Amino acid sequence: MKITFILPAIGKKAGKKYIGTWKMEPLTVAVLKALTPPEIETEFFDDRIELIDYDTKTDLVCITVETYTAKRSYKIAEKFRQRGIPVVMGGYHVTLCPEEAAEYCDSVIVGNGETVWREMLVDASEGNLKKIYRGGVGEYVVQPDKSIFSGKKYLPVSLVETGRGCCHSCEFCSISKFYCSKYYCRDHSLIVDDLKRSEHKYTFLVDDNLVADRGNAMRLFEAITPLGIKWAGQGTLSMAKDEKLLRAMKKSGCEIILIGFESLNEANLNQMNKSFNYALGERDELVKRVHDAGMGIYATFVFGYDNDDERTVNDAVEFAKKHNFYTAAFNHLLPFPNTALYERLKADGRLIYDKWWLAEGYNYGELAFNPKLLSAEKMSSLCRDARKEFSSPKTVLSRGFASLGRTSPLMWGLFWAMNLRLGEEIDQKMNVPIGENLDELPK
Repeated sequence: MKITFILPAIGKKAGKKYIGTWKMEPLTVAVLKALTPPEIETEFFDDRIELIDYDTKTDLVCITVETYTAKRSYKIAEKFRQRGIPVVMGGYHVTLCPEEAAEYCDSVIVGNGETVWREMLVDASEGNLKKIYRGGVGEYVVQPDKSIFSGKKYLPVSLVETGRGCCHSCEFCSISKFYCSKYYCRDHSLIVDDLKRSEHKYTFLVDDNLVADRGNAMRLFEAITPLGIKWAGQGTLSMAKDEKLLRAMKKSGCEIILIGFESLNEANLNQMNKSFNYALGERDELVKRVHDAGMGIYATFVFGYDNDDERTVNDAVEFAKKHNFYTAAFNHLLPFPNTALYERLKADGRLIYDKWWLAEGYNYGELAFNPKLLSAEKMSSLCRDARKEFSSPKTVLSRGFASLGRTSPLMWGLFWAMNLRLGEEIDQKMNVPIGENLDELPK
């Protein structure tokens, strides 16, 4: 038996390379490879960096689907099914929209695949695939087999999963929807072993909220400190209230922490159910504590909530410049399916597309709904302008010198590589055709 794994791209412009910062190693594929018995032959096509061989001889195609890649996934599946090759789909989008995905494939895996993968393979080998396999939360008990990445060029960053889910219930978040606002930590011995296998200088600890469980986080930091690694991860600003936690993070090798500020506006934070992010009178102080602890901040902001206008976008940019963040993202709000945000906007009649991820002509960087105070086009333009301002030579230079005093020399070099590339990619990311690989069209 032979399985063909496919990771679809968001979309590609004709004759253009895929966005460089979007080329992270696909950890899910490596996990599925590890779960696959060695007697089963495997191959992997990464649609982001290579052309798919639609004529390959295979018995089963497995596609990992995200909302941004759903349209492309369905087109890829159709080509294989036309040859009579069964297609299995999984991923967060499939979990949130199983009925939709089932229309385009032979079988769907809902939830994490660890508990049902072997069962699905047996059924596939016998020609008896079930229409749906329910994996639930699953247990991450295998080490990803990254040999399947051989010959492929990804960003030189190792991904190591430390936990899944989050204890919060942010309105826009599809992750909290799936995990029902619960956090599931991975066994620390597996994490340590995984880190020891890593091939790169830099590691990203894949975790939606690394500090969701303080006790678990402290034990994890203690366990990985002897490894002497340099890592980045995701946390919340409230962690800065705990100086012992910050010291443990830094000692264990944390150099950059992604913090979702999302908004500086109290009414917006209330609406997105992120009131825990207020820190209104101490926000500046908490940022300073993170920096003083020797960690850079990757700040993220999202715009499109009901109190957002030009002023709130400008306030976020000025706040980011004031603190000389290591880097920052200024993104428009996107209603992911089956989230509370999606249902609210749909009930209000503000969705431009019922299913933006399948809509013809929808491009990356466009809003899929009508904001309250500005037009969709204006909000998209403001987000682009914010990225341009934060990536201007003067701002990058200021942030670069600030970074030199906060993080290690190794991370200072990474600062320039990351920020210069992000600046170059701002316009490249605009108007990427969702679901289309224009290089595959007839010339």
